[in-house]
Amino acid sequence: MPLARVVSFEGVNSDRMTEMRSRMQANEQPENVPAGELIVLHDPDAEKALVILFFENEDDYQRGHEALDAMPSDETPGKRTSVTKYEVAHRMTS
Repeated sequence: MPLARVVSFEGVNSDRMTEMRSRMQANEQPENVPAGELIVLHDPDAEKALVILFFENEDDYQRGHEALDAMPSDETPGKRTSVTKYEVAHRMTS
């Protein structure tokens, strides 16, 4: 069953999000983070962000989780406030 790693951040202003967007678009996904998809949501008024990464299985999730947990704080959008693992019950795109 696919899994999602959902991480919330605070202190993410628009300038920081613009910087992070540029860095994400310029770099390929790290080899040690085998996520199939990445979604970044930003609320500029509240200076909060939510990052959702999708993994195909538990092994991929664990490898990605360990690599992302070890990431230096200057590589993240803001102050990490929570990390939660979810089973992907259903997913649909148009």
